[in-house]
Amino acid sequence: MVPARVIAVPPLALVIFALSGCSSMGCTDTTAERGEAGARVHVVNTYEQPLGVTAAVVDWRLEPHPQVPSEGDRVHFRFRFDGADEYTGAAVDACAVDKERVALGCQTIYSDQAFGPADDPLTGDEWLAVEHPEQVAGVLLIPNDQSYDRRTCEVDLKDGGGIHPPEPPSRGDQL
Repeated sequence: MVPARVIAVPPLALVIFALSGCSSMGCTDTTAERGEAGARVHVVNTYEQPLGVTAAVVDWRLEPHPQVPSEGDRVHFRFRFDGADEYTGAAVDACAVDKERVALGCQTIYSDQAFGPADDPLTGDEWLAVEHPEQVAGVLLIPNDQSYDRRTCEVDLKDGGGIHPPEPPSRGDQL
C-alpha cells in the first residue's frame, strides 16, 4: 500500500504547485517597440492602441533657466496634450535632437503637467539640459505611453510579466 500513496502524492503536489502560481513557466516579460518620434504624436499604449490623446511640441527655444542662469542655455519647450484631462495620466518621452534626429537629452513628460493656471490650460512647459545646446535642431516626442510599467517576472514571479513600455531613449539614440 505504501507504494500507491507515494505514486499518488507527486501528481497532487505538482497540481497544487502549478495552481499556486509558483511556476515560472507562465511568467514572461516583453518590451513594446518604440514608436516613430515626431513633433506631434498620437499616444499609444504598450499594445500600440491609441489612447485618444495627442501630444505635441508647441514651441521651443534655447535660453538660460531662470533659477540657474549661470549654467548656460537649456532647451525650454512648451507641450500640449489634447484629449487628456487631469486624470488621464498619459506620459511620453521628450527629446532634444540634432539635425540627424540623434537624441541630445530626454525626459518623460506627463499630461497632468499641462494642467494648471495658464493661458492655455492644456499646455505645459519643461526644460532639458543638453551638453551642446548649439546642436539642438528640434524637440521630438515618442508616442509610447510611459505612465504605467507593470512589475517584471524578476520582481514578482506570480503577478509580474506582460508587455512593458520601450526603454526610455537616452543621449545618442537615433530617433
